[in-house]
Amino acid sequence: METEFKIGEKVKCKKFGTLSHDFVGAVEKIYENSAMVAIVEHDVTDEVAVNDFHNRVIVRLKDMKKITVK
Repeated sequence: METEFKIGEKVKCKKFGTLSHDFVGAVEKIYENSAMVAIVEHDVTDEVAVNDFHNRVIVRLKDMKKITVK
């Protein structure tokens, strides 16, 4: 199974559930249609939700976008 994402890459993820804003994370594990993402940067208003998730979430691959390093 090939995916466009690699472990360790930074990605921008769409908001979902109790998160009010999009966030930036690092891919930790890749599944068939989703990935475990460690939340690296998030809006300050989402602090409680991020702590509830223990700074990790499962995100659908189609809701993630690679962050290009310039």
